Amino acid sequence: AMAVQFYDADFKEGLKVKTVKDVEADKFIVAFAQHLKRQGRFEIPKWADVVKTSRSKELPPSDPDWLYVRTASMVRKVYIRAGTGVGGFR
Repeated sequence: AMAVQFYDADFKEGLKVKTVKDVEADKFIVAFAQHLKRQGRFEIPKWADVVKTSRSKELPPSDPDWLYVRTASMVRKVYIRAGTGVGGFR
């Protein structure tokens, strides 16, 4: 409900947000990452501050909330690309 109120202000001509596809990706990811952090149900692993996100990276992400952002991004991808399994994200 919170996200709907936030995004309705961005739309013109009285349009309402009905699905995730109606919202710009960057705005949805930021809002959903904040929602995950506020909920407190998501447990951050101890290794999250030292892990790299790919082979080509030398350092871990500088944002302390990077795992929430990454999770929000994956949730959006799963929603938009319905039927995608774990192998689809490799």
